[in-house]
Amino acid sequence: MAVIERAGNALPHPFWLFWILSAILAVVSALLAGLDVSVVSPSDGETVTVRNLLSGDGLAMAISTMVENFATFPPMATIVVVIMGVAVAERSGFLAALMRVGVSRVPASWVVFAVAFAGTVAHVASAAAYIILVPLGGLAFRAVGKSPILGIVVAYTAIASGYDASPVPTPNDAIFAGITTAAARIISPEVYVSPLSNWFFNIASSALLATVITLVTKFVLSKRPDLDADPDADLDDIGSLHLRAQERSALRWSLSTLGAALVVLVLVMLPTSSPLRGANGSIVESPLLDGIAAVVAFLFGLTGIVYGARAGTIKKPGDVPKLMVEGIKQMAPVLVLFFAIAQFLAYFDWTHIGDVLAVRAAEVFESSGMPIAVIFLLVLLVLTLVNIMVTSGSAMWSIAAPVLVPMLMLVDVSPETTQALFRIADSGSTAITPMSPYFVMALGFLQRYRKSAGIGTLASYTLPLAIAMTVTWTLLFYAWWLIGIPWGPGAPSR
Repeated sequence: MAVIERAGNALPHPFWLFWILSAILAVVSALLAGLDVSVVSPSDGETVTVRNLLSGDGLAMAISTMVENFATFPPMATIVVVIMGVAVAERSGFLAALMRVGVSRVPASWVVFAVAFAGTVAHVASAAAYIILVPLGGLAFRAVGKSPILGIVVAYTAIASGYDASPVPTPNDAIFAGITTAAARIISPEVYVSPLSNWFFNIASSALLATVITLVTKFVLSKRPDLDADPDADLDDIGSLHLRAQERSALRWSLSTLGAALVVLVLVMLPTSSPLRGANGSIVESPLLDGIAAVVAFLFGLTGIVYGARAGTIKKPGDVPKLMVEGIKQMAPVLVLFFAIAQFLAYFDWTHIGDVLAVRAAEVFESSGMPIAVIFLLVLLVLTLVNIMVTSGSAMWSIAAPVLVPMLMLVDVSPETTQALFRIADSGSTAITPMSPYFVMALGFLQRYRKSAGIGTLASYTLPLAIAMTVTWTLLFYAWWLIGIPWGPGAPSR
């Protein structure tokens, strides 16, 4: 763990990492262009030659398209729209109240599953999930006579190692879909990957992972002898699971409003002539799914407004855009990172190095006779190791997608399938790496119960959970792919 921490600390900030990668890309493109490296595109039979980013044409492209690259970066507009709605729901107190109710109103025998499943749902609140649910996990376990240390571990691991398995659409879904779309268009310019492209798989994954956490906690972690909190631990400021009467009323009103909105949406979609359906009454290719980011944002925003109005956290209409602004401020570091990522991806696409790598790798795999299932496993292992160092999912996928998505498309693997595989790698090892800022935060919550706890303490608790979750999630992926179940609406797996 110390080696991982030192190596990770030596990495530059992701913003600078992508500019360094762009510089490396420029040098590599000059070398390959000098060697006249080319491939025949399987999509149209045309010869594709590597272009020199250090040439006059490359410099002109880099300067003239910089603003356009940023403005048209696929995840940009989608994530901004989604986060405005989610911000209202989160900052009005709705999401926190929902999590508190979710882990407090269950029998003691179900508290582990409840906290674990809440961890997968909590991803809709992005980073706030850690701040809200991790301490609540300790409180919930303590309330039913279980170790609060175990509650901290279960909540943190459910969020970290199940981060991409939310049954509710999250901002990450929009980011990943946009990056996957951009990568897939290297092969086919018409490809579009929806934010709901892995939704069905996510729903099943969240239930599976919560079950795995429950079993490992019961039969492995709960057998450890070091689960007692320090006898002098000061727990008065940790908080409470219980809602005030006003908060309970606000939660009922907001959930009723959400239910009514969903009913109206279903009723509008029922007629085959509905304006929200596509040609011939299609739901898969329809205005609804094309605009799903706006629909998700509206539902979260509406729910948050109703909750805030009843709970007193929203006192006037002008408070709503203020909450949206706060949400955008929270996303500012991601938007800054997007600027660097957008340039790197545009340069990568322009040089045609992605085409060459994808075609050559596909040819190697085909000539070797290596089964697709083995290729999946190799990709998963490499990405899982990379995730220990690069814990930002958007950063890692931005680096890997331009190669992996086109490469696997050339051996008849859909972009949605590759993205589903990436979700497992992006989540599994997150709970054990000290490179995640939330690892340190979870350790802080753990130290409230045991002051002597360190990085190794938390990692030793999370490791069995992370391994079991990764293995079973991978098995689910293979079963899903072999059976041919759609990953999401309009996203076939085979």
